[in-house]
Amino acid sequence: MNTPRLFFCCLLILLLAGPLAALTPVRLVCEWQEQPLLVETVTPRLGWELALDETGTRQTAYQVLVATSPDFLTTRQSVCWNSGNVASNQSQLVPYAGPTLLPGTTYFWTVRVWDENGQVSEWAPVHRFDRAPEPSAMTAFWIGALTRAQANLPQGRDWHGPSFKQPKVKAAFEAIDPLALRSIQLRKSFHLSQRPTKAMLYVSALGHGEVTLNGNRVGDAQFEPLWSDYDKTVYYSAYDLTGQLKPGEQVLGVLLGNGFYNSVGNRYRKLWVSFGPPTLFLQLHLTFPDGSQSVIRSDENWHYALSPITFNDLFGGEDYDATLEKTGWDRPGFVPDSTWKPVVVQEAPQGQLTPSQAPPVKIMDNYPVQQIKRIRPGVHLLDMGQNLSGFPAIRVKGPKGAVVKLVVGELLSGDTAVSQKRSGGPHYYSYTLKGQGEETWQPRFSYYGYQFIQLEGADYLTQEPGSALPLVTAVTSRFIHNATYENGRFACSNHLFNQVHDLIHMAVKSNFQAVFTDCPHREKLGWLEQNHLVGPALFMTYDLAPVVPKMVRDMMDAQRSNGLIPSIAPEYVRFDADFSDSPEWGVAGVMVPWLYYTHYGDSRVLEQAYPMMKRYVDYLGSRSEAGIVSHGLGDWYDYGPHAAGYSKNTPIALSATAHYYLGLTHVAKTAALLGHKADAASYEALATAVKVAYNNAFFHPETNQYATGSQYANAVSIYLDLVPAKNRAAVLANLVANIKQNGNRLTTGDVGNRYLFMTLADNGLNDLMYAMNNHTEVPGYGFQVNFGVTTLTEQWDPRRGNSWNHFMLGQIDEWFYRSLAGLKPDPDRPGFQQFLVEPQPAGDLTWVEASYQSPYGLIDLRWERNDNRFQLELQVPANCTARVKLPVAGHPVFTQGAPETVTASGLVLGPGFHQLHVTWPKPTNP
Repeated sequence: MNTPRLFFCCLLILLLAGPLAALTPVRLVCEWQEQPLLVETVTPRLGWELALDETGTRQTAYQVLVATSPDFLTTRQSVCWNSGNVASNQSQLVPYAGPTLLPGTTYFWTVRVWDENGQVSEWAPVHRFDRAPEPSAMTAFWIGALTRAQANLPQGRDWHGPSFKQPKVKAAFEAIDPLALRSIQLRKSFHLSQRPTKAMLYVSALGHGEVTLNGNRVGDAQFEPLWSDYDKTVYYSAYDLTGQLKPGEQVLGVLLGNGFYNSVGNRYRKLWVSFGPPTLFLQLHLTFPDGSQSVIRSDENWHYALSPITFNDLFGGEDYDATLEKTGWDRPGFVPDSTWKPVVVQEAPQGQLTPSQAPPVKIMDNYPVQQIKRIRPGVHLLDMGQNLSGFPAIRVKGPKGAVVKLVVGELLSGDTAVSQKRSGGPHYYSYTLKGQGEETWQPRFSYYGYQFIQLEGADYLTQEPGSALPLVTAVTSRFIHNATYENGRFACSNHLFNQVHDLIHMAVKSNFQAVFTDCPHREKLGWLEQNHLVGPALFMTYDLAPVVPKMVRDMMDAQRSNGLIPSIAPEYVRFDADFSDSPEWGVAGVMVPWLYYTHYGDSRVLEQAYPMMKRYVDYLGSRSEAGIVSHGLGDWYDYGPHAAGYSKNTPIALSATAHYYLGLTHVAKTAALLGHKADAASYEALATAVKVAYNNAFFHPETNQYATGSQYANAVSIYLDLVPAKNRAAVLANLVANIKQNGNRLTTGDVGNRYLFMTLADNGLNDLMYAMNNHTEVPGYGFQVNFGVTTLTEQWDPRRGNSWNHFMLGQIDEWFYRSLAGLKPDPDRPGFQQFLVEPQPAGDLTWVEASYQSPYGLIDLRWERNDNRFQLELQVPANCTARVKLPVAGHPVFTQGAPETVTASGLVLGPGFHQLHVTWPKPTNP
């Protein structure tokens, strides 16, 4: 027996004989994922939360075991790494430090911890992680119906809003081989003489695919793999099929659709982009009891046929003809007929085949019909009650060949028909019945943003007298979005604010697809500005730890050779001028990695993104003149009597230069964090020079105004600390005066909102912020609530904007969490093992509740105020510390729950549930 194993056995004996600690490791993660199947790094980081009890509160040591067999705790064998007793309170981002982990191998691990009393916990339930295969082991071929050359698809990314009135567009579409746009189904039959002990499936089906094994669906992802720039990155997924295979015939079936890989439709089209015709890469790795292995892979021995999906396009919708179904095509015993043809081996996509580690898009909720209106025979208008991203599912019976059409949209033309005028049309779904009893159907490869469904060509619920139309007996809206955890919760005594929070939340989820999109219908593109301007709230509401690395990779893939990070990523289409290059959008490439570090304490994404971050601010520098950057969109959609669009209230150069400065300061901080001392000094000096240039260009010392004196101009200058210290109070006073001159209403836009909101909050002006948003007029969130929309809209007045499902104006959610609840990360201790609680009551609020499932456990708080008393209830996770600043002047007088530690900067609270009652003589922000 070797030394590590002997040490392990001794510790196991001690465990069985000794007392148990109150701390218990739970929710084990590897690279922020629970039981991941595609760990790419050779040094994965492990983590766990600690369930809190009354005795043990802090971890003082841990021991991690990693093994190649799941029963290692019982057999005491197969352990490949025993960390031993490590004196540390670290319970996240614990690096694996054992022998090299083998590609394509499953590992099992557990952990136990010691608390501050020296008591040791039980071992946590055993979890697994799998190393991804080596790229050289991915030997399958890309297969499909025809090669890229045969498909004759349009090339390039300049096809923005292609019009068939243009001869070039019409000729390009007519030249496409129709087979290149069709959905196909592929099958492979093979025989097994014995049951495998392990079966791992790796698959990338482009644009999107559904895989079945012996007729049973593999997984439940809706659009897989996730979107990417397929010239740079192609994602593949993994599934453990162990236990699903037995001796005899096996059949793998794959249904392929176009997605963004091949978006060249002739209905509604925001853009055309094609990387090639639909294609499949698949490997099934099998291991048998005797240790032998075999691989079933996609190659020239597969066969394909046209699927019943006769049209599929992300922008145009989907058609399905059930009369074309081939019953049992993906099951054993099926005999292919003459319609099945050998596949062709296709050109591989140019992008690097990469393990997918972000959560997939799934059907996350279902909404039934809320209201029905019969428009005319065979046409019904269905109100689903909720605007969302997704598609309808129907149950229907009727004659063979009858067609049911579903037109979806978020607006109505009058009250009698669905309108797609502002969201892009035509987009619809059609189903041709096979005439065999009750049939169910839903689209596979397209979605839209909608609340209403216009059902055509069928009766609904009851057959009309003398009607020969099909009868639709059920319609459901499938709500699809990314399947990451929802980590945050907010509520308060102001009912309007609760409704606003829900409005934003539904818009975010609707646009949380493979990327954060701008809208789920007209564009479906990953506009970047919202990722950092609404980012602080996104990080508080959702578990973005496994999501952000993909977001950053999308931006790295999109970055051009000159350093520009374009305004959308993936960059499926190249917009002109400012719509492609606006600093407020591109700086997301700097800010999103920094926000990730702030919330998770994980510097790895910063390390990976640092070259991109440097190149981007260098690019902005190359476009500057004496430190001033003058291009872009500015404060997009700022509010006023003018039409929404380019910044009107504030010079674009002020906005662009402010974001240049923002990028420089954060690249400097990143350089210092990563140990690049020369870079840190260089970018700090450059930021200082830009600050001087900014004030020389835009500050009017005689009036203490920036540029036009707009709310955005003064707010962004204050928030980014661009204002000379001696002038700060006067500039803030001018900002307040402007707000009051506008009737306590904002004039900022997509970009400026955050800086306005946070400047007021950070300067003790929460009552003004409250008044500016606690109403039902335009501009304001309350108007949208009163108007009846169910997701946040693109413009303050929904009647003026195109989309009714945008979250770019959702910056107020940050104020809800950070200011009203007071819950935020500690900038001095990123990652939430230490965090801040600094509630700032405003207006007539009497209570606020918020929670956040941090990497270390649930943080939960509630405050109440009445008369002269303020009460805070706070749950601090095990192994964590909260620094609390109560909203009272001077030294707080505790009537209940006085903490042990009170410092000049506030209270220090350790793990557990705390209930503090203090007198309320004078709020700090009256």
